[in-house]
Amino acid sequence: MNVDLVVSRISEDLEYIKQFTATPGDGCTRLPFTPEARGVVDYLKKRMTEAGLDVHEDEAGNVFGILEGKNKELPCIMMGSHYDSVINGGDYDGIAGVISAIEVARLMKDNDIKPTHTFVTAGFCDEEGMRFGTGYFGSKAMLGQVDTEYCRHYTDKNGISVYDAMLEYGLEPEKIGNAKWDISKIGYFIETHIEQGPVLDSSGIELGLVEWIVGIQRYMFTVHGRSDHAGTTPMDMRKDAVDAATKVISKIPDWAREKADGTVATVGYIKTIPGGMNIVAQDVEFTVDIRSKNNDHIIDIVSKINQLLQKEVEAFNGSYESDTKLVITPVKLSDIMLDISEKSCMEHGFTYKRMLSGAGHDALAIGQILPTVMLFVPSKDGRSHCPVEFSKYSDIGKSILVAYDLIQNLDIK
Repeated sequence: MNVDLVVSRISEDLEYIKQFTATPGDGCTRLPFTPEARGVVDYLKKRMTEAGLDVHEDEAGNVFGILEGKNKELPCIMMGSHYDSVINGGDYDGIAGVISAIEVARLMKDNDIKPTHTFVTAGFCDEEGMRFGTGYFGSKAMLGQVDTEYCRHYTDKNGISVYDAMLEYGLEPEKIGNAKWDISKIGYFIETHIEQGPVLDSSGIELGLVEWIVGIQRYMFTVHGRSDHAGTTPMDMRKDAVDAATKVISKIPDWAREKADGTVATVGYIKTIPGGMNIVAQDVEFTVDIRSKNNDHIIDIVSKINQLLQKEVEAFNGSYESDTKLVITPVKLSDIMLDISEKSCMEHGFTYKRMLSGAGHDALAIGQILPTVMLFVPSKDGRSHCPVEFSKYSDIGKSILVAYDLIQNLDIK
């Protein structure tokens, strides 16, 4: 196998794709259902077609390239990741995994391989959840977990719903159910991804074999008080939404630390309304993102947030609301696929480490239902979701070789 050719092709693709950003010169901003998303999807479709795949874009904005297998009755082997990004993110998160899947298809074409199982490359829409505050939209749609009401419910910061954004993009949200696959037709899912953390890079290890992906719960809390003059309203007569909200927010990191098992909790967004320097806030909106491999720990922290919020708003006869954005449980990945990948690493002479993923991925949603594995490549200095995000093309190439070996082994089962 010509490793130099692999690296050359994926570097050409990933360098070209860097242009599809709404913030040129300041990282990758490729939100779902935007012109940037359309640009990259059209490019992926072109590359999939050149690799000999039948291309299909579904009603959720996912794009698939299909290499039909010799035995159509067998479930397919699927490989892919997401093509969207966070705001001012990096050029490798997600999209490197989509290109890696296309490269596996190119290697099959190079070697004149017609697999027994159908091989499917996947580029999923809106894994990050950055625009609408959700996550895993495309992969969950494939699993039949998204309906039209879901699309109507969630909105971006400008009040544009998923439903309306899809219409503007050229999709038909009323037909979102058509994105659902017959799950019995998918046998395995493989995702290669940059680590987005410092473990591999700091230790000089070439590949990570992910055993567990943490569960994630995300919420938007809104505390309701009353707006008043900042100078003339006595402290004991205020219904200050900020006062109540911050008393809770300040406790959340400590509740996560108390778990002492890698559980993390983040308040990443806070908005005061009306937002004047000299106005007691009427409302406060804030998000909470909680992650752990122990789902009970997530549930406990959510319970503590709700209990303390209720106590604080009752103190001034206020109220609060909670909007659930995402609930997804931790997942243990496939031991069989991990063992095959480990053997491949040893045969290639790659250093590797079995590890936990603290970030969620499409593999988290899919792994709840289907045999799944993730392969990590090092992120320079552990940086991700920022413009300086970087992974070596040679390291991505190594993960492709291991994924290719894995697929060949699964194809004979």
